[in-house]
Amino acid sequence: MKKIIGILLVTFLCNGNVFAQTDGGTNAWQTYMTPGDVHKMIAKYDGKWNEDVTFWMQPGAAPNTNKATAVNQMILGGRYQQSTVTGDMMGTKFEGFSLLGYDNAKKIFTSTWMDNFGTGTTTLEGTWDDATKTIIFKGKEYDPMTSKDMDVKETLQYVDDNTVKFQMFMIKDGAESKTMEINATRAK
Repeated sequence: MKKIIGILLVTFLCNGNVFAQTDGGTNAWQTYMTPGDVHKMIAKYDGKWNEDVTFWMQPGAAPNTNKATAVNQMILGGRYQQSTVTGDMMGTKFEGFSLLGYDNAKKIFTSTWMDNFGTGTTTLEGTWDDATKTIIFKGKEYDPMTSKDMDVKETLQYVDDNTVKFQMFMIKDGAESKTMEINATRAK
C-alpha cells in the first residue's frame, strides 16, 4: 500500500512540475484550487440545523413526516461542505452524509449523498438560480424497486441565513413528482 501511495505521489509531482513550468498552467491550477465567493456563501450555512422532513413513498400517497438534525462543516480548506444527518425514518435510525461543492473550472455545483438506507452513492451536478437563491441539481439515482437508474432533480434554496429548503423530485416520462421536502432552520 505504501508503495502504491508513493508511486501516485511521484506521478502527481512529476505532472505538477509540467504545469508549474508555465505561468498559464500555474495560474490555471491556482484558480481551480482556490476557494472563492461561492465557497464562502456555502460556508455561511455551517453549523447545526433542525430539519422537518416530509416524504412521499409514491405520487399521490399520504406523506410521512419525521425530524432530523444536520451538522454542516466546511472541510478540505473551505472547498467542500460536509453535512452529517441523523434522525428517525419510519421508526428506523437514519444516518446520511453529503458533500456539497462548487467546481471553479466547470462553474457548477456538485452534490454527493449516501445513507444507511442504501449502499449506493448519488452524485448530481447543479446550477445557480440567482432570482430564487436556489441550486438546481440534476442527475440519476438508483431505484431498487425497478432495479434501474431514474432521473432526479433536487433543489437547495437558501431562503435566508437561518432557513434552507430542500426538495427532491423523481422524473418519469418528463413529469416531476415530489418525493421529499426538508425545511431546515438553524439550531440556536
